[in-house]
Amino acid sequence: MAESDDTTGEMSEGLQVELFHPESDREPGDTNIQRFGFDIHPVVFPVALVVIALFIAVTVLLGDQAASMYTALFNFIGENFGWFYLLAVNIFIVVLLFFAFSKFGKIKIGGVEAEKEFSDFSWMAMLFSAGMGIGLMFFSVSEPLYYFQNVPGFFGAEAGTGAAASAAMAQTFFHWGFHPWAVYGLVGLGLAFFSFNRGLPLTFRSIFWPLLGDRIYGWPGHIIDLVTVFATLFGLATSLGLGVAQVNQGLSYVGGDLLGLVSIPTNSLVQVLLIAGITGIATLSVAAGLDGGVKRLSTINLYLMFALLGFLLIVGPTVYILGAWVEGLGVYFNNILALGFFRGTLAPGGSTVTAWTVFYWGWWIAWSPFVGMFIARISKGRTIRQFVMGVLVLPAMFSTIWLSTFGGAALFNSLQGNGAALATYNELGQTVAMFAMLEQFPLGAISGILATLLVITFFVTSSDSGSLVVDHLTSGGKHDVPRAQRIFWAVTEGAVAAILLYGGGLTALQTAAITTGLPFAVILCLMCYTVYLGLSNEYEILESEEFAETIEELTDRENVDVVTAGDEMVTDVREGDDAASSD
Repeated sequence: MAESDDTTGEMSEGLQVELFHPESDREPGDTNIQRFGFDIHPVVFPVALVVIALFIAVTVLLGDQAASMYTALFNFIGENFGWFYLLAVNIFIVVLLFFAFSKFGKIKIGGVEAEKEFSDFSWMAMLFSAGMGIGLMFFSVSEPLYYFQNVPGFFGAEAGTGAAASAAMAQTFFHWGFHPWAVYGLVGLGLAFFSFNRGLPLTFRSIFWPLLGDRIYGWPGHIIDLVTVFATLFGLATSLGLGVAQVNQGLSYVGGDLLGLVSIPTNSLVQVLLIAGITGIATLSVAAGLDGGVKRLSTINLYLMFALLGFLLIVGPTVYILGAWVEGLGVYFNNILALGFFRGTLAPGGSTVTAWTVFYWGWWIAWSPFVGMFIARISKGRTIRQFVMGVLVLPAMFSTIWLSTFGGAALFNSLQGNGAALATYNELGQTVAMFAMLEQFPLGAISGILATLLVITFFVTSSDSGSLVVDHLTSGGKHDVPRAQRIFWAVTEGAVAAILLYGGGLTALQTAAITTGLPFAVILCLMCYTVYLGLSNEYEILESEEFAETIEELTDRENVDVVTAGDEMVTDVREGDDAASSD
């Protein structure tokens, strides 16, 4: 999370409080239990722990039977509800664009008096950082190579050809481009609006204030936050499981095959030990606080990410990578609408949709509370239009550059090189794909070590930031959570990932993510309506006579500047000469 959470959702002292905040005597965490260094919600915290413990117990006790059950459940959801995932995510894109380009686009997050906490450059940099993660490290090479050999039915190209490579890049862009960021954008917008503009607790229950009112503090709100906790925890556990598998493979491949120093076995036991060690680092990061821990590690993350990206662009097939990026974008943009709705029901190719697209959409939805809260935290003071265009376009395009660099280099090796990266991928699996590709270019051992370090730092910052999100949810939306409680959730997240990885492998983690993503997708669909209601109410107040009279009184004062959009709606109220220009 960026800098400090102390101001998240706080009530501004001015127009926003007087005219826009709901009349309620409830405060975040006003019924919490405070004991043993914890500050917990009396329902969400204990119920979440019990359900998580039951899920883990079933996984461990049933063993192979649980793994088979998870596989069957994964396939059942993909085959029977895949259409719903596809439809929902497309709806999210349409809704976000409507908010941006309708009359609501001029509304400012935090109200007319809100100021930006971060410069545009810092905001964009943090969006890029949020767009990168363990998943991109894990799939940026393996996914294009998979499609290169198993061309998605939508494209109908011949495997192993240039047309297959073009289809592979477009399909990968589709999975990591605008659609996932529409999920994140909707969640971030909802959280930011109801927290900053309405002064409500920073939890998902607050988004349903237009429908539930004070009932968000009762069982309807408890259920919403519980589903959010499960989605966040299992979405994060999936990322940690994928990440530790790649760390294990990276250490083994670099230490043994490349450097010839030590051969580290690749198995569940080693991965559990790695999770324990890396979770320990995350715990120290939590104890150090946001400025001393997460912020410092996030900065290191950013430097490592650009170092690895720049290194491969220089030593790799630079012109080929840039050409693959442009060509991949062309195919992606040309087919984005059809890809977004392709289920494979009327034409062959549905297996790719079930195994990849449905899993990704479920994963993005499960991961969205974490990323959405991060985006909400850094976006105060921006208009809805600025927010949507920034969240949808900037990180999505940066992700395509990353994917083109690593996936394009692997495809170059397959089409014009010795094909070693593809051969190693087929022999050892997707966890080694990144390292097998880096080995084909100069200083492969050094870049392999850098890639492993990057996965570890992503692991640590994801665990730390994820624990903050779960803390908010299980403390009734309070912003200042005791250190012991954050440490507890950091350890719990690592334990869940370790136990599920050991007991049921990645299948258990993926099933947990896609299963919790299903009910949460329903919540997000309802969120489209509640955010619309909230923005409509905001717009009505901005156009009301009461608001106009208040603005007229402010205008008569000295050193107060009132900015309007097209002489119609007030968009900014500032003291002195600092009035920002309107949209």
